[in-house]
Amino acid sequence: MNKRPIAVTVIAILLVLGGAAGLTGDFMNSHSLSANHFESIWVGALNALGIVAAVFLFRGSNWARWLAIAWIAFHVAISFWNPWQQLVMHGLIFALFAWILFRRDARSFFHPPQASV
Repeated sequence: MNKRPIAVTVIAILLVLGGAAGLTGDFMNSHSLSANHFESIWVGALNALGIVAAVFLFRGSNWARWLAIAWIAFHVAISFWNPWQQLVMHGLIFALFAWILFRRDARSFFHPPQASV
């Protein structure tokens, strides 16, 4: 098995931290039921997906890098309704994630050479 690139480990850690921070913040802010309860469920699910992507990035699952890209791409998309600085920041993070997760060393980690039988 190929060794996990350090950059992939860093992205996985960032996803865990971001997802956990989002879940914690959402939990702390949802102490009372409100009209936004349905929205809170979706926000929590999105943050949980970030953590799922991170766990499986650690394990070397190819689909997890696509989930990580989709996760940050969704953040770029919802940033269109926020100040432009957030859009730029999420766009830069998206570009960094894509560059790291699809470099040659990452590709070889997520697609190890097949053993011939």
